[in-house]
Amino acid sequence: MKPLFTTGASLNTRLLVTVILSVSLLITDRQSNLLDNVRNVISILLYPIERLVNLPPQLNQTLSDSLLSYQDVVTENTRLKEQQFIAQTKLLKLAALEKENIRLQALLGNSFTLGEQLLTAELLAVNLAPYEHTIALNKGSRFGIHKNQPVISVNGVVGQVTRSTPMRSEVLLISDPSHAIPVQINRNGLYSIAVGSGQINQLNLPYLPNNSDIRPGDLLITSGLGGTFPQGYPVATVTAVTPQPDKPFAIITATPKAQLDRLRELLVVWSNTTPIPLLNTPEPSSAQNNEPD
Repeated sequence: MKPLFTTGASLNTRLLVTVILSVSLLITDRQSNLLDNVRNVISILLYPIERLVNLPPQLNQTLSDSLLSYQDVVTENTRLKEQQFIAQTKLLKLAALEKENIRLQALLGNSFTLGEQLLTAELLAVNLAPYEHTIALNKGSRFGIHKNQPVISVNGVVGQVTRSTPMRSEVLLISDPSHAIPVQINRNGLYSIAVGSGQINQLNLPYLPNNSDIRPGDLLITSGLGGTFPQGYPVATVTAVTPQPDKPFAIITATPKAQLDRLRELLVVWSNTTPIPLLNTPEPSSAQNNEPD
């Protein structure tokens, strides 16, 4: 039977031929420079291939270094941003604490200089709908607050309590159209009534004759008439006086001293009522009775 595939030279023959050729090339290379040119040509031809073979590891190393540098930059940037945010937050907190300290010092100063019994309260809610200006405080009848009590800020009169529940109070602002407060011109003692206009930054004085001694810049203070507001609290500053020759009264407007749209801490005033004690000070008789014999 004939084999399916024809066979060439045997493996031994091929190995022998290869060894003879290798030895011949080695002898030729040592005895002459004949193969140097061939080697140089082959080296030039293989250089691009060598570069291509080595390029991926180099690119990988370069990309790795770049990624590490980018990650370092991102990490450092994130850390610096966090530090900046923390610093800004601390500055904001310090600024808020400083302003709060100033407000509280002003409130404390008023409690000594005004000679009235006062209670601090904070704003809970605001209703500045057209022609209805009210606010809510975080203290009520549980603290002794009752209807018609005056409410002021560090700048001036805010309004008066209209309703009090155990935990909160509702206050009608002086800018409400239904509110009227007896006032007095601080410069000359002239009496009038300031009425809310429905605008948060304006009061009207509708009952002064055209020839009244009142001018822009005059300070309006509470007159003490009516028994609700104690005398001497700043209410508003006159902004415009427009006489009406064909009518008995001038058009007079004023701006509230209290910033009614920026309220925060407020003072509830006790006037013509039994004041609440700010400090529990013992009576002199009690102190004497408690002294040891």
